[in-house]
Amino acid sequence: MAESFIVSGNSKEEKYKSLIPQIHALVEGETDLIANLSNIMSALKFGMNFFWVGIYFVRKTNEKSELVLGPFQGPVACTRISYGKGVCGAAWKEKSTIVVEDVENFAGHIACSSLSKSEIVLPAFDKNKEVALILDVDSEYLSNFDQTDKTYLEEVMRLIETFL
Repeated sequence: MAESFIVSGNSKEEKYKSLIPQIHALVEGETDLIANLSNIMSALKFGMNFFWVGIYFVRKTNEKSELVLGPFQGPVACTRISYGKGVCGAAWKEKSTIVVEDVENFAGHIACSSLSKSEIVLPAFDKNKEVALILDVDSEYLSNFDQTDKTYLEEVMRLIETFL
């Protein structure tokens, strides 16, 4: 069932408070991870007007683990990211949210798009408390992410974890 989102409010916090209950309703009753992630990425992209938003799955291939691109919204993205590399790899390694005000000042930043200026990256954990996937959100503006984004996007990650 297709849904249209109505995000209200002037502040970032008001927009998240309007959007997150709609995301919960959208995925209610659906158990397929890819379907839910796809809809959540679309809701975040259009509800919060993000430049790029997507998922990277932790995948083990040939005795090596790496991040592999999953559902996303926005321009074409990097397909694979090594452990500890770039902001996504660093969030995976550190097992914590990373907010980057200026990607040019992040050592080892992977420039999938030259238009990306700031970024927030958040891990989601499986039942064994291991990082299962990474949420990557990019902005074309410097210093676009803050504690408000961290708080509400971490809430979205807890919802995603219920499907892992």
